[in-house]
Amino acid sequence: MSATVSFKVTSPQGPHTVTLSYARVGRGAPLLLLHGIGHHRQAWDPVVDILATEREVFAVDLPGFGASPALPDGLTHDLPTMNAALGGLCEALELDRPHVAGNSLGGLLALELGRSRLVRSVTALSPAGFWTPAERRYAFTVLSGMRGIAERMPPRLVEKLARSAAGRAVLTSTIYARPGRRAPEAVVAETRALVEAIGFARTLRAGGSVRFTEDVPGIPVTVAWGSRDRLLIPRQGVRAKRIIPRARLVRLPGCGHVPMNDDPALVARVILDGSR
Repeated sequence: MSATVSFKVTSPQGPHTVTLSYARVGRGAPLLLLHGIGHHRQAWDPVVDILATEREVFAVDLPGFGASPALPDGLTHDLPTMNAALGGLCEALELDRPHVAGNSLGGLLALELGRSRLVRSVTALSPAGFWTPAERRYAFTVLSGMRGIAERMPPRLVEKLARSAAGRAVLTSTIYARPGRRAPEAVVAETRALVEAIGFARTLRAGGSVRFTEDVPGIPVTVAWGSRDRLLIPRQGVRAKRIIPRARLVRLPGCGHVPMNDDPALVARVILDGSR
């Protein structure tokens, strides 16, 4: 079920109303799913049905992505504000410390929610924030380039490319190790989502100085990394393990930066095991 919810987030300038779009499915312990920059909640579609057999799943469009509007003027797309917005979302939906799983930017946000004790477990898939300055610059350059190409590409060309496995590789091989497995209509939709992501520039700008450097004590944490991640290289997972020593570090063989599509069964199992 797709819906929107609005709630207040405080700031030095006073309270602001934030609206987020989300999809809700399944039964069981609540599980929040957070996507990466430039993507939308449909990134989780390959695993949602599996997760929903054991969890009540809330897949969220982050502010300025998918169907969610950007944060209002006066709120920046930085970690503290995003943390407050997601905390407000949980309060509005009456979710008392849900489990959370996130990918890339969503993984970083999931870890931040865990550090703030707003969730009961964290599963972070290739989370941002464990990079060196050079690795961050590389990732941001690739992301900006992907968006620039998508903006210049006529919709008819995108649709034509998406019809073949080779064309889907042209469009998505940076984030998927097995782009041919992604459905043509999904590739078209996520290319459009990247172009229309009004929060992209503000979020990227706010992430320029971000590094995750603190432990996440007191809750179960799983960090999983695709062995074929071309955007945030797998050695960043080793750094994450050093910073969060009690975390479970999982290798995802043959998976890229967005592993949900590359191996749905494996990724769903990692999330379910990490959210017991």
